Amino acid sequence: MQILHRCSGCIQQYLQEVSDPDRYRPDSCPQCQAGSPLIAHGFYCRTLVDVAFDGLIPVRRYLCRLCKRTVSLLPEFALPYLRFGISLISLFLVARLLAGRSLREAAGAALQPSMPYQRGQFWIRRFQKQALALCAALASVTVVVPAMDFVIRALQMLEAMGWIRAHRFLFANLRVHLLGWPRFLIPHGCRLSLPATFARS
Repeated sequence: MQILHRCSGCIQQYLQEVSDPDRYRPDSCPQCQAGSPLIAHGFYCRTLVDVAFDGLIPVRRYLCRLCKRTVSLLPEFALPYLRFGISLISLFLVARLLAGRSLREAAGAALQPSMPYQRGQFWIRRFQKQALALCAALASVTVVVPAMDFVIRALQMLEAMGWIRAHRFLFANLRVHLLGWPRFLIPHGCRLSLPATFARS
């Protein structure tokens, strides 16, 4: 299971902080709810491309002594199962879908001038499919703005709230992926259902 590592600084600061196993150790297991602290269980490495970074980052893992399952602390600027960081993807989507720039111009705005257009189209398709769910989920924590469609509304809500802050809320509280889970990775193998408190908002 992945939970988010709250990182207030840049990627370089995260790389320094993650070496301390006690700094962000969860108080209880998020899977079995056992109250005993989890034990450090090494790292795995994943690639990350962001605005000012392109390389490998370590992701700390913990092991629950009771249920024997691991928990990974994914840094909050990274998206599960995607190589590119939130800041970079947000720059591209805002330039393309909100400002109406071409794919090439949007790639330049995201500081990826040689990015293949297929990657940009992939992000756009995933975001468009996820826009309605994002609007519904974010309505409880930010102002709903009038817009011509859900894609524009979702982008405006994310811009107003802040993409990383929104990702923190969506992923930690609702297990919602900013660009939508691929079908085979939907948590627990079922469709997302919002809790009653969010559904009424």
